Amino acid sequence: MMLLRSAAVSSSATAANVRLTAATHSSRTPRRTTNINSLSVKAKYAISNEDLESRGFLLRRTAADLDLDQLNAVFVRVGFPRRDPERIKVALDHTSSLLWVQDKRSGWPVAFARATGDGVFNAIIWDVVVDPSFQGIGLGKAVIERLVDEILEQGIVNIALYSEPRVLGFYRPLGFVADPDGIRGMVFSRRNKK
Repeated sequence: MMLLRSAAVSSSATAANVRLTAATHSSRTPRRTTNINSLSVKAKYAISNEDLESRGFLLRRTAADLDLDQLNAVFVRVGFPRRDPERIKVALDHTSSLLWVQDKRSGWPVAFARATGDGVFNAIIWDVVVDPSFQGIGLGKAVIERLVDEILEQGIVNIALYSEPRVLGFYRPLGFVADPDGIRGMVFSRRNKK
C-alpha cells in the first residue's frame, strides 16, 4: 500500500512572487514551481485540460456516460480479472470521486481511477487503469493528479492506494510513498483466517 503524505502547506502570495512549495509532508502533490519574476507560472498539472482535449481526450467526473462493458474491457487488457458489470455499477454508486478519460474518436474510456473513503479523514484510490494502447502519453498522471487534488480539496489528507510492485515508480513522483513511518498495509484473507 502506498500513502500520500500531507499536512498543512505554507504558501505566500504577492504580486511579485507566487510560490507553492510541495514537499513530502505538504498538503498538495508535488508540482513544478517557478517564480513569476522569471516570467514563468507554476503548472498545476503535467498536462492541462486544454492539451488533453487538443489530443482528442475528454475528462469525465461522473459515471453517467461510462459504458461499463468498455471499462471492463480496459480492466481485462491491463490484467485485472473480468468483473460483473452489475457489481461494477454498485461499486461506482459507492464511489465518492471518480475520473476517467474518454477517447473522443471512439467514445471509449482509455484511463480510469476512483476513490472511496469516509469523506473526512481517509480516502483510498482504486482501479487505476490506462488502456495499454494509450499508455506512456501522460493519461495516468493526468487522472491521478486531478483525483488527488479533488480529494485534498475535500480536506482529506490521508490518501492510500494499492499498487502492484512493477508500477510503484509511477506513483512516487506524484507524492506517494511506500510504508511511511513503518506503516504496513494489510488485507483480510479468508485463507489465513483460522
